[in-house]
Amino acid sequence: MPKITPYKIKKAFLYLKHFGPREFMNHLFERLEPEDVPYDGWFRSHTPSKEELEKQRKAKIKEGPLFSLVVPAYCTKERFFREMIDSVIGQTYENWELCIADASDREPVSGERSVGEIVRDYDDDRIRYKKLEKNEGIAQNSNAAMAMAHGDYIALIDHDDLIAPHALYRLAECIAKTGADVLYTDEDKITEDNSKHFQPHFKPDFNPDLLRSNNYITHLLVVRRSLAEKVGGFRPEFDGAQDYDFIFRLTEKAERIGHVPEVLYHWRTSESSTADNPMSKTYAYEAGKRAIEEHLVRSNIAGTVEILPDFGFYRVRYPVQGDPLVSIIIPNKDSASMLRSCIESVCESSYTNFEIVVIENGSAERETFEYYKELSEDPRIRLVRWKKPFNYSAINNYGVRFAKGEYLLFLNNDVRAEITPDWLSEMLGVCQREDVGIVGARLYYPNNKTQHAGIVIGIGGIAGAMFVDLPKGRGGYLHKAAILQDLSAVTAACMLVDRKAYDAAGGFTEELAVAFNDVDFCLKAGKAGYRVVYDPYAELYHDESRTRGPEDTPEKVKRFQGEIEYMRKHWIDIIKNGDPNYNKNLSLKKWNYSLRV
Repeated sequence: MPKITPYKIKKAFLYLKHFGPREFMNHLFERLEPEDVPYDGWFRSHTPSKEELEKQRKAKIKEGPLFSLVVPAYCTKERFFREMIDSVIGQTYENWELCIADASDREPVSGERSVGEIVRDYDDDRIRYKKLEKNEGIAQNSNAAMAMAHGDYIALIDHDDLIAPHALYRLAECIAKTGADVLYTDEDKITEDNSKHFQPHFKPDFNPDLLRSNNYITHLLVVRRSLAEKVGGFRPEFDGAQDYDFIFRLTEKAERIGHVPEVLYHWRTSESSTADNPMSKTYAYEAGKRAIEEHLVRSNIAGTVEILPDFGFYRVRYPVQGDPLVSIIIPNKDSASMLRSCIESVCESSYTNFEIVVIENGSAERETFEYYKELSEDPRIRLVRWKKPFNYSAINNYGVRFAKGEYLLFLNNDVRAEITPDWLSEMLGVCQREDVGIVGARLYYPNNKTQHAGIVIGIGGIAGAMFVDLPKGRGGYLHKAAILQDLSAVTAACMLVDRKAYDAAGGFTEELAVAFNDVDFCLKAGKAGYRVVYDPYAELYHDESRTRGPEDTPEKVKRFQGEIEYMRKHWIDIIKNGDPNYNKNLSLKKWNYSLRV
């Protein structure tokens, strides 16, 4: 149970005042949920031993880069500043320089020494110091520190934070292996007294849609110096979100973006820092919104940006371009009432330029054929018959043959679009982007608990849906269930596909009759160069496979094992090496972003 302090009570009151009772309770429940694996202990058990660190000190990385660690300082508390410097001096990789630009414009508090006096205590010619004439804000102060750099790469560090002793070694390894122009690491937070590490941020590899939803890269950011100079450094008009704007401009120009999936940066919390109190700098979130807007303009992407109730998170709305036809493909066997609910809810969509292709597969109930007769009177609906045994992949591929649309929506007959009337236009706006081939929705069981919030490769052995049973309205780990992001796969229970991506992927693999066909399809589209996007703003209900029944007969078990073997044979690299849109430190046995042990 977290310790309750007067500051936390005040913070909770402000949160309630800003967000209202409903969001406050959601936030409270998420904060009070116990960790499956307590992070502080996990962190300490995953730090390198003294022997490992000593081995790194003796190792030589061929043509290892010179790192310029750039630190804009401002009236920093002495202990925090010394600990930052000590964390740099303690690096196992020694080819670095520390560039400190001091913008302090007042005398230190009684008993404290100034930034300049503290630097003079260190007898290390790798530490470079400059006293700035005046404080020009975080962006210009950072630019002044960068101007001092001679290194091949610049690493950005806040004046009161810490880096792990093996941080630069791991970064040098990554550069040697990948030649990355921009790279970043995982991070966590640390209490003022260094007694506890908490709130780890385990990040995916580069994820443009996630970056437009939240500055997930933050610390530790490292960039080739020539690229930092090319994009022009930090811009003062984005003070408060100057790093967010800088990251967008860097990643737009970088040829290679790397990620070191280890916690190598420790963000110190205090009552005035955004690490612990996001409401301390609300102006920063307006600047972040502008950073996304300008990024969209530079990228020639139409979109509007909204600040979400949880500060630091954003929603980009991508408007539908034109009025393209969407072909909605629904396989069906009996269950007329379920199909009726599905189709009637679809017809309530605010986007109206669609056709529906219903694929009949082995129905026997009189009510089903009576409903088919009723549907035949609607010119938007086409009925076709699949006369062979059930094969989800083959049935959908067959349905595509009758589809006329530029976009294909694969939809299960047990899905109901009763939550957000604009769900289809929401998905379509995203799917129309040139780099996107597939868009998936957030699906709920009828009890309003999450059934699907994207799929991660490796969960449960092959692949699994995330955040199963998370209550509606909850965002999960770092709001991952509630924000737009790129994933490796989404479910075909509700999957919008650009026909060009469908063709590039070669349709669904018919060898996968029941399981993993959507995962395989998404991976094929990804391999062809298309993004797969999870869109939580398209929300629907899904009863999940009620018409197919359980996988409990010897024949079904044998078939399922064959499908597992197919996935292992064709996608062994991502299964073994890990999903790039997940993180190797997270569990493959649970679907809530808990720690891997």
